[in-house]
Amino acid sequence: MESLKKRILEEGRVASEEVLKVDSFLNHQLDIQLFEEIGQEFYKRFEGKRITRILTIEASGIAIASIAALYFKVPVVFAKKTESRNLDVDTYKSQVYSFTKQKTYDIQVSKRYIHEGDRVLILDDFLANGKAALALTDIVQQAGATVEGIGIVIEKGFQEGGKLLREQNVQLESLVIVDRFKNGQVTFMN
Repeated sequence: MESLKKRILEEGRVASEEVLKVDSFLNHQLDIQLFEEIGQEFYKRFEGKRITRILTIEASGIAIASIAALYFKVPVVFAKKTESRNLDVDTYKSQVYSFTKQKTYDIQVSKRYIHEGDRVLILDDFLANGKAALALTDIVQQAGATVEGIGIVIEKGFQEGGKLLREQNVQLESLVIVDRFKNGQVTFMN
């Protein structure tokens, strides 16, 4: 997706050889016009799949999933990372290690919102080690639903997540795959 690559090159900041900051348009301040393009691109890439729900994880995935849902015309469900008194007691649970925060979270989704027979599209902003996507896949499987695909805005191709997910025989669509960060520069694989 050329417009996304352009924004990464213009506004992305390489914080280290493993960290890319795109908070000016993707995960702190949101460029909704870009998100519209992202939503359309995910719709195009998963066209023909009978998606019944989009699943993501709080917080950065919510906006991406919400815009994409306009094209799929399905609800968005997001896994919560924190306990809350207003969350249903009956939930699907999994654990995810956050590469960004360097900690493990318990995530959960109310059983009211993913059902047996659902056909779920998982969307997220980044793919590094694949742990978030695998935890969301675990939740979908606990519900007796099917993962129809996984859509990622930015995949770090130099980390193991993409390889790990592709070995699961699931349709993985990354809009941009970063080859590496070196000397403050981003190079792309696709």
